[in-house]
Amino acid sequence: MGGMRSFTQDTEKIKGAKINKDTVIRVLKYAKPYKWFLALFLVFIIIDALIGAWTPLLFKAIIDKWIPTKDTGNVIFYAGLTAILSIISALLSIAQRWVSTKIGQGVIFDLQNQLFEHIQKQSLAFFSRTKTGALVQRINGDVMGAQSVFTNTLSSIFSNTLSVVFTLAAMLSMSWQLTLIALLLIPAFILPAKIVGPKLSLLMRESYDLKADATQLSNERFNVSGALLAKSYGDPKVDAQLYADQIGKVRDLSIKQALTGSFMRVMIGTVSAIALAVVYGFGGVMAIKETITVGVVVALASYLNRLYGPITSLSNIQVDVLTALVSFERVFEILDLEPSVKELPDAEDLRPFVAQNGSSITFDDVSFRYPKDSEVSLGSLETISDDRGDSDDMILKNITFNIEPGQMVALVGPSGAGKSTLSGLISRMYDPNEGTISIAGKSLREVSLDSIRETVGVVSQDAHMFHDTIASNLRYAKPDATEEEMIFALKEAYIYNLVEDLPQGLETVIGDRGYRLSGGERQRLAIARLLLKSPDIVVLDEATAHLDSESEHFIQEAFETALAGRTSVVIAHRLSTIRKADKIIVLKSGEVVEMGTHDELIAKEDGVYHELHDLQFSDD
Repeated sequence: MGGMRSFTQDTEKIKGAKINKDTVIRVLKYAKPYKWFLALFLVFIIIDALIGAWTPLLFKAIIDKWIPTKDTGNVIFYAGLTAILSIISALLSIAQRWVSTKIGQGVIFDLQNQLFEHIQKQSLAFFSRTKTGALVQRINGDVMGAQSVFTNTLSSIFSNTLSVVFTLAAMLSMSWQLTLIALLLIPAFILPAKIVGPKLSLLMRESYDLKADATQLSNERFNVSGALLAKSYGDPKVDAQLYADQIGKVRDLSIKQALTGSFMRVMIGTVSAIALAVVYGFGGVMAIKETITVGVVVALASYLNRLYGPITSLSNIQVDVLTALVSFERVFEILDLEPSVKELPDAEDLRPFVAQNGSSITFDDVSFRYPKDSEVSLGSLETISDDRGDSDDMILKNITFNIEPGQMVALVGPSGAGKSTLSGLISRMYDPNEGTISIAGKSLREVSLDSIRETVGVVSQDAHMFHDTIASNLRYAKPDATEEEMIFALKEAYIYNLVEDLPQGLETVIGDRGYRLSGGERQRLAIARLLLKSPDIVVLDEATAHLDSESEHFIQEAFETALAGRTSVVIAHRLSTIRKADKIIVLKSGEVVEMGTHDELIAKEDGVYHELHDLQFSDD
């Protein structure tokens, strides 16, 4: 029901709201690179408005001047000129649309890129609390809603305003009396638009949100994970009914929207017919009395549509502007959200320090708690509360240790001890609240995030794969990787034989999240991706958890060769896989309680490691 909550919030923002000057100024800054297109757009609108105001004057001349004098040549000439002007006006309308779309799409391109890049800079805590659908809605839905400012609203304001000004000037020059009558009828046009227009706009936004809810349900049920869950636990009839209920709401709302729109069109059409009758009635009487000519009556009647249509549109323009500005404000809300993990303006490249000093890792009195929701996300993004972030209690407390270059260090401890949290700090997914984390003697806060990504490679327990080819998934770690390099990495991860046997080899599409592969195959492909990246530091977070015993044996052999000379931090549930570690760090309740080699720790009969070892092997 996230879409309905979004609709309710936006409705409240639009109702009774005023146009925010600061937001408008900020929006216009995005149009600045397209100022010459804006100037061209304005020229097209002025010319089109002048043509629209001139055309009825040609009708007047034909009726009042050339027909009475039976001047066939001028009648044909003026009629032809009217047709030519209509063609020019149509071409100008196309040109206006092209320019406004060019501006709108340019602004959207810039805004979407800026928004995407800004979201990329957010910390992992931001993504753990925010629904993906909410973010996608901001990038696509709200940005597209904001586009209407340039493609529709801006055009409407300029063209309708100029049309009203030029039309009134022409009407007043012919008959101020009939012009006054026409102006007195304006409230009858504005009233339907004022009453029905905002309601129609809100119905439209509600329809978008209801459709988004139905789409969300489809996405959840029809991706691989959702389909597996539905087939294992779900009831197809219940899901079908839930979907039917949602699209039923869309259907009912669409009918209501269509009826509301028809009602407004009928009301405006009726008022237009009455207005035309009034002008012809009064104008006819004045023509009979020879106060004005018949041509003036016809011309003034022609001007009515050019007067009432734009005024009706302008009467609702504030709602259109506010609706678009709400979309902009929702986008700006994310752009104004500061990343909790920031890169300093003068951040240095970590790699030269690693090359000079080696890939050592140092934790100096590090304490950490997960950020609170308000620190990393937005309530309007339908955040999912994370209990870990609601407390001021530290998850990690006063962690101090040093890992020498080339060492393999294992992190062990009971569930919830903080092992994965600690490994996330090494790759700077989070920043510690206290203390310093250094690589090669350089604080992670002082180096660029790109260089950290190049230096530290991570394989997690749940290795994510894109719905793409094996080659594309591998090249995500190294875009310029050659086929030979990929094959070598696959061999090192003991998965090349599988890839070689596939009909399309490296070009095989592995499905949503890699579900065409088994858990062990997916994990080995992730390890191949890591090896292709060839980082100086490797973090393995339960990386062998999904491997069978035979595969795990091969992987351990591959790691001994492939990771030689690299610093590695391994989180392993199976203690048998870390016996050869140079150092084992034992965590409990967020604190380092033991540290040493396997032999040293197993010798402590009352130690935590010894207890974990006995529990695991007694189970075996």
